[in-house]
Amino acid sequence: MDLPKIDFRYLKEAFKEPINFWGMAGFAVAAAYVQDITPLVAALAAEAVYLVVVPATPFYRRLVERREKERARKLRDSQREAVIKGFDPREREAVEYLRWMKNQIYSNYKKFTTSKQIPGNLQTLDQRWEDFVDLLDVYRRRKHHLRSINRQAVQNQLKQAEHAIQNSTDDRAKRVQSANAEILKRRVAAFNDLERSVRLVEGQLQSIENFFGLVNDQVVTLPTPERVSALHFEELSDSIAMTRQMLEETADTFGMLDSHNRELDLLLSSGSTGK
Repeated sequence: MDLPKIDFRYLKEAFKEPINFWGMAGFAVAAAYVQDITPLVAALAAEAVYLVVVPATPFYRRLVERREKERARKLRDSQREAVIKGFDPREREAVEYLRWMKNQIYSNYKKFTTSKQIPGNLQTLDQRWEDFVDLLDVYRRRKHHLRSINRQAVQNQLKQAEHAIQNSTDDRAKRVQSANAEILKRRVAAFNDLERSVRLVEGQLQSIENFFGLVNDQVVTLPTPERVSALHFEELSDSIAMTRQMLEETADTFGMLDSHNRELDLLLSSGSTGK
């Protein structure tokens, strides 16, 4: 007969269970009371069976997985609240207003439909609010990064490099300026990618805000489950997923800009040394 496969993750959780601790303590008390090691031997045998059987049961594994998901959710929530505290007052106001509107929608739905339960599609507003916070964090960081870059200065440097290439008679200087121009072109392209991503996220944030307003209007004016269900919850979800994918594709742009800066500094330094 095959023994159940031991997964040390579940074994560790089972060992830490309060029932296991108090069971062992009970055997220890019994051994001290009767002044005999028999309860301790029984405790070790019971512990061995417990640690073999319990961690392998599907019910206990589902329990552990639920606990882990709940811990992960609480960690994400605390991290998100910490991010919100770092927002400026105007950004925090937008986040808190949307949170208030979400709770108002739930309250109004129960009030006007006399329903005790919030339908599943309406509950997705919890996730949409979290998406709003996460996207706003990305938006503000990218926008601040763009503001730290003098695009006009970079474009002027590119024009100067191209002009130097055309008028240079020294092959070494021409190679340096050609490499310089190529780095500057990549930097301008990376800047354009960041700019497009900022505009996309800005539009997505506005669409989330407008969708909350639409749902609230629907719940207040025509509060029937059928009309609420007819709203395009999936469409908004798909749009956010598309935006996240685009952000992942441009996530390396920050690193590319820094890399271009280092390449440019190294290039100019070597060029000046070689004169």
